[in-house]
Amino acid sequence: MAHEKRRQQASPLSAVFRAACLAVVLAAPVAAQEMAFKQSVAAATYGSEDLATFYRENAYQPVWTGDGAAFQARRTALIGALRNTDVHGLPQGRYDTAALVEQMSQAQTRQDLAQVEVALSRAFLKLARDLKSGILRPSSIDAEYMVRSVERPDPVALLKALIQAEPNAYMRSLAPTSSQYRALQKEKIKLETLLAQGGWGAGVPSGKLELGSEGQGVIALRNRLVAMGYMRPSAGRGFDSTMQSAVQAFQAAHGLEQDGVAGPGTIEELNRSVSDRLKSVIVALERERWLPEDRGTRHVLVNQTDFSAKIVDDGRITFETRAVIGKNTHDRQSPEFSDEMEHMVINPSWYVPRSIIGKEYLPKLKANPYAVSHLEITDRRGRVVNRGAVDFTQYSKRNFPFAMRQPPSTKNALGLVKFMFPNKYNIYLHDTPQKALFARESRAFSHGCIRLAQPFDFAYALLAKQEENPKTFFHRTLDTGRESKVKLDQKVPVHLIYRTAFVGADGKAQFRRDVYGRDAKIWAALNRAGVVLSGVQS
Repeated sequence: MAHEKRRQQASPLSAVFRAACLAVVLAAPVAAQEMAFKQSVAAATYGSEDLATFYRENAYQPVWTGDGAAFQARRTALIGALRNTDVHGLPQGRYDTAALVEQMSQAQTRQDLAQVEVALSRAFLKLARDLKSGILRPSSIDAEYMVRSVERPDPVALLKALIQAEPNAYMRSLAPTSSQYRALQKEKIKLETLLAQGGWGAGVPSGKLELGSEGQGVIALRNRLVAMGYMRPSAGRGFDSTMQSAVQAFQAAHGLEQDGVAGPGTIEELNRSVSDRLKSVIVALERERWLPEDRGTRHVLVNQTDFSAKIVDDGRITFETRAVIGKNTHDRQSPEFSDEMEHMVINPSWYVPRSIIGKEYLPKLKANPYAVSHLEITDRRGRVVNRGAVDFTQYSKRNFPFAMRQPPSTKNALGLVKFMFPNKYNIYLHDTPQKALFARESRAFSHGCIRLAQPFDFAYALLAKQEENPKTFFHRTLDTGRESKVKLDQKVPVHLIYRTAFVGADGKAQFRRDVYGRDAKIWAALNRAGVVLSGVQS
């Protein structure tokens, strides 16, 4: 039905444009027309190096404004795609499609056609860039922690590929082709429909509801769970085992402790509106556009809001463990970026970052030179310094001349293994002696690195690609007690992402808290760019 409607919209447009082209053709000799067109295209692309390069290499031949089925198909496909940007969570007003159509219908001369030609190419490149890599730059939202490098598509390559492709299929291929992106689009439509229908109804009053509870709060909880699809309609007035299972299912889908008790945290998440969840999905679509198209046949995926680390092989999760991320302070949050894991270090030393030395340890050393005795203090040559011979009070964060190191041990801050993807942020994955933290629901406690609940199993999974018996190899190396670097035969891409909305392997949407408040900033930026919530009328 929608496709038929688009064809009906495009046909009059094509007829008007063909009539305008015909009038131009009849107005002057062909050679003069072609020369005027080429000169006008060259003038219209002045100041745009990419467009000028493409048209020069293409001998200033038209892509959109020629006469014939191929040109008509491209025009129709582009206008259809521009009118359909809302399905991607992009602002329709960003492309001023109506003005573009009006310009096409008003073309009277070869110079006019040249202006239309270049305007269509500009609109196409803007749309292609937005679909392939997003409308925002991560660093514009948070320059310190949203440091992901986003690959912008090559404009010349885009136009050259368009000429060789079937237009509608090519327009569809511009957006991410990942199953996650398509699933998020479906969830967006679902939530828009719910929004148009009034959402999930009344919220649940604050308090604590658990097995055996009764009263109006339980009825409100039941109604909410039914509306959200976690329970079948029921006339029951008490909190029974069926409701407990429904609460657990909700908690699992929202990253909460699955105790079956509707306490303050669970009720807060239950009461979040459809519009809040829809914003998270639209932000997730933008974030999906930021990720590299090729994420690696095997890769590591750390979703900070989910406090998890996964190994993904051929699109399937083959290993998963709980994780601890950076504390929510201005100097400890975990950053977002992608890199490649090159090696692991078994029995690692912890070389204390300068920032931690200056902020945490130097004040203690000034008060007592024998403080933090579990750490070695070394000079520039790596020699251990006699603490009693040093006056630490004369040093500041800037001029402290020593390094600090914790030798390998079971009490080492990095535990017994770390996984390295060398980067300028000094972020890596590692073991930790603080195992109790993994039992927490919210796990933002580190200085920025990612701590793993099951680091040994993570190591076995990585080594399985290169060792016949990875567990035996790992423990043989571990038992030496020596710091040992183990190179990975094949580098493994690592993606540190931040996703408050995603679709699980079962096809159901899951949501997480905005731990660092980054998604709220992204939504505000998208909203300023023209993205608005819309409810699909059922």
